[in-house]
Amino acid sequence: MRGAPLDPTGPDPTGAVRPLMPMIDGHRRPHGPYTVAAAVLHRLVPEALERSPELVAAHDIEIRAAAPGLGDLVVARRQTVDARLPDEERILVPALRRTSRLANGITEFVREVVPPGTTLMVCNGAQADPTDVELLDVMMRRIPPEALAIVVYSGGPEPPEDRRGAEELWQAVDRCLREGFLHAVAELGARGLARTEPGGELWWRFAQRTATALGGLGRVAEARRVWRQARRSSQDPAVHAACAYGMAMLDARHHAPARRDLAMAREWINTAIAISTLLPDPYDRAFKLGFDRNGLALVELREGRPKAALELVDSALELAVQLGERHPVHRMVLRANRARLLAALGRTKEALDDYGAAIAIDPGFPDYYLDRGNLLARLGNQEEALADYESAMRAGPPLPEAHYNRAELRIAGGDLDGALADLGRVIDLDPSCLDAYINRAGLLAGLERDEEAWRDVRAGLALAPGNPHLLAVLGQLETAAGRLAEARRALDRAIEAAPGLASAWGNRGVLRFEAGDPEGAVEDLSQAIGLEPQPDLYANRAVALRTLGRDAEAAADEERAR
Repeated sequence: MRGAPLDPTGPDPTGAVRPLMPMIDGHRRPHGPYTVAAAVLHRLVPEALERSPELVAAHDIEIRAAAPGLGDLVVARRQTVDARLPDEERILVPALRRTSRLANGITEFVREVVPPGTTLMVCNGAQADPTDVELLDVMMRRIPPEALAIVVYSGGPEPPEDRRGAEELWQAVDRCLREGFLHAVAELGARGLARTEPGGELWWRFAQRTATALGGLGRVAEARRVWRQARRSSQDPAVHAACAYGMAMLDARHHAPARRDLAMAREWINTAIAISTLLPDPYDRAFKLGFDRNGLALVELREGRPKAALELVDSALELAVQLGERHPVHRMVLRANRARLLAALGRTKEALDDYGAAIAIDPGFPDYYLDRGNLLARLGNQEEALADYESAMRAGPPLPEAHYNRAELRIAGGDLDGALADLGRVIDLDPSCLDAYINRAGLLAGLERDEEAWRDVRAGLALAPGNPHLLAVLGQLETAAGRLAEARRALDRAIEAAPGLASAWGNRGVLRFEAGDPEGAVEDLSQAIGLEPQPDLYANRAVALRTLGRDAEAAADEERAR
């Protein structure tokens, strides 16, 4: 709870509280994901459309996803190809990060339009859907309490049991999977399975969606149980092929890399391919066989055989020709996967062509802009990479990865203020992004903005105690503050944890010089230069060499520094 305790039955009798709206019952059972978000948006969007229609348009995806009842008011300005396809052609499941992006977008919209000094009250917070829990957390973090105080009560009235029939549950499950609301799919799908006859068509649709959601949530054992139950309940070869593919992906894509079983994944995907080869309908056979070969390509890649993976993706693309104009998302995924493999094999021109083809199929899908931007950045095409990152930003709700990648480009280009702004944006959107704290702390320390750097080091070490990059910055800050013993402890720990980290050796070289040990400074700075030659390292070693009277070597380092 944030703010002063309030009586959940009504406003504060002193009149000090200005409720934004009547208390929202956040229980997920009656309305599902984004129950709280939908109520807030229904309160704010109509007025915002009159005052700031461009602001509503800028958040069309978030508003329509969280409050579908506003779909007639809020035009879909940005839309992916997937949204216009029939059910059998929608093959992409949004990643878990999508709800975080939606929460940040909704929060930024609310922050702009909410009447200041108001209070949002929510009851049944303990029974809220994870989408609302995440949203409330982001709103509390990113909206100042003087603009919107948020009070959440864990309890509240108990709603009636979910009495929806199987068809109504199916509509909810289908929508939630398309939007990436995986927790709701897992919960509602289980209810749908219990209310339908095992082995029937509707039961199978529930099973496929539920197992897919459970796998995406990392609930692998539960997903396996659903796939196995489907295999026990059906003799349909298409069902068995889909189950075999699903089981393969659980082993190949396990969220913990150490628990991936690629041998078992290969067994399952081979089974899927064997069955798909025998499907009687040529259209179904071409699609499903290509889909399965793409899955086997993942196994080949993770077993270190990118050329074999490429051959499989090529064969899948050849099969996709038989599909005509149908299944554009399938073709898009295949072209993007081939682009990744070509890039890994050093065939960058072909990789860029394939990324371009994938993006042309769906310019509203942000992921491939990021991938192509990363490849362009590695090739030194900074302006084109920057354009791709910014296209990814425009394509959908806030995307921290695009800002992080743009920050790296800006650092390389010397735009440190722009890089700091981007890294700040990343941390605002995702406070768990360790790399953003590391990079910003290093930049701030280099700019001698030590107090700000200290804050980032502390925040980063709270996430990852003992992180060598942060310890290297900590040692730099402690040296600047004159606390040389503390600096030595931090830098020794950094080098012990990461002997190949040039910045730790370089910072310890500076420390040793400050401590009156120029020979030790030369030793550490030489180690740093051997790992990652940088002008400042040569300049610092030159100072230490002159102190030792080694003027010729110092002059050579000064020349290298220039």
